[in-house]
Amino acid sequence: MTGAGRHDLSRVFNEVPELYDRVRPGYPDELFADLVSLAGLGEGAPVLEVGCGTGQATRSLAALGYAVTAVEPGAELAALARRRLAAFGNVAVETSTFEEWDDRGARFDALVAASSWHWIDPSTGPRRAHDVLRPGGWMAVLSNIVVRRPGEPEVYAGTADLHERFSPGNPGWGHPPLEDEVRAANEGRGLEGWGLEDWGQAGDPSGLFGPATARCHPTVQWFDGEGFADLLRSTSLYRALDREIREPLLDAIAERIRTRMGDRVARRYLSVLRIGQRAS
Repeated sequence: MTGAGRHDLSRVFNEVPELYDRVRPGYPDELFADLVSLAGLGEGAPVLEVGCGTGQATRSLAALGYAVTAVEPGAELAALARRRLAAFGNVAVETSTFEEWDDRGARFDALVAASSWHWIDPSTGPRRAHDVLRPGGWMAVLSNIVVRRPGEPEVYAGTADLHERFSPGNPGWGHPPLEDEVRAANEGRGLEGWGLEDWGQAGDPSGLFGPATARCHPTVQWFDGEGFADLLRSTSLYRALDREIREPLLDAIAERIRTRMGDRVARRYLSVLRIGQRAS
């Protein structure tokens, strides 16, 4: 996907900032404890957050006492983040893409990207990340990967026929991977496991960052039918659908959850931190 295409799709979240803030999963405290332990950042350390959205991860970084500069391309998302983070005196939210952001010569002890790095242009993002970090600084990529457990009811399995009815042949449809498989894959990966898979297309990143360390923690959200439809409504896969397809599909999914799944379903994630140190 081109840089322009990435930004065009990422901006769909800007259409629904309140919904995004309400339904999208945050990150467990254990993940930030891992960040503190691995990076060894002291209170007041300057941290750059790339693609802060409405500030879910930003709140945790601010609560740790870091001096956070958060960059968010969506004007509505950034405005909501400023309101949500107004109580913190150690956070500044700036509206810009990371690629075009004016760093004004600032350098940081860590760069954090929470479910956002895949929107960054791989031809320029890695080098930019390296350049805005101080020598010995850390890059941390956080993600929430949707997973399933064997033998446990899962929403896509119960609604695959609806997905095919309303948007047949969509390459995005499919069962979530098994939690144990995702854990094994992530904990066994190095640089290529950062959620930076496109680096392979942009050149060898080995000269920019050292080996990555991964930490994984399971998390879960519970929803009724309407709530689960809202969750899907906040994701890029569903927002990319034409409204005339998306809304009838989500209405049908909500009805299926109400009538056949007891109006209570789980969305399981493996919350993953991948962190590595800037090479000198």
